[in-house]
Amino acid sequence: MSHPPTSAFTAFALEPFPELRPGDDLAGAVTTFLTRHHIALEDGDIVVVASKVVSIAERRWVDLSAVTPGPEAVELSRRTGKPAPVVQVILDESTDHYLATERGPIIARHKLGLGLTSAGVDRAGPDGVWLLPADPDRSARGLRDALQAATGVRAAVLVVDSDGRPDRRGATVIAIGAAGIAPLRVTECVQPDGRTKRQEETFADLLAGAAGILLGQRGRGAPVAVLRGVAYTDDDAGVAAILHHRQGD
Repeated sequence: MSHPPTSAFTAFALEPFPELRPGDDLAGAVTTFLTRHHIALEDGDIVVVASKVVSIAERRWVDLSAVTPGPEAVELSRRTGKPAPVVQVILDESTDHYLATERGPIIARHKLGLGLTSAGVDRAGPDGVWLLPADPDRSARGLRDALQAATGVRAAVLVVDSDGRPDRRGATVIAIGAAGIAPLRVTECVQPDGRTKRQEETFADLLAGAAGILLGQRGRGAPVAVLRGVAYTDDDAGVAAILHHRQGD
């Protein structure tokens, strides 16, 4: 699906954002912040939300004391240095995996079809881990609908996750859920020989990377950002629509 062009946009983080507890109303926290700081969403805004706060709101915590590592998890723990219960959760959340180097990290295909470091499993101190939202596209749609109901504004929502690349050090930010925005940007141009070349870009990831400059990492308290002025096509296909391996395939 093609997108109209964008020549410039602005971005801002919602900070300091309140710390959420399991089961808290994420949409309510966003709208309360906006009201308190006299910020108004505008039609066409893109609200970008870190997956961890979605997982906290959706109670996606796993108690490691209840996890019994199997032989494969124990062996991977020995090779990577990760605690065996954490490795077992990674295996439980994924359909296959490999090590990027001899000692890791573990690159896993999540059950949702996403290729992620450690299957998106995020340590929560010594006792637990956070899993990704069960259905990030559904989470994005729910947040989009709740924000529209509260504000009367039609904004798109992206749920994003920080993730490493198997070919290099460091982390970037990618989209794992989307609502109200087509995840691909498609362009077509006519070549000198008359043939039409079609190019697809993961538009949702481009936007996730832009917002990632602002979003919280390692203690920074900004799990929500807003991109304004980006031209896009309204679509609810979600990130799942562009995955090579979708859940259930």
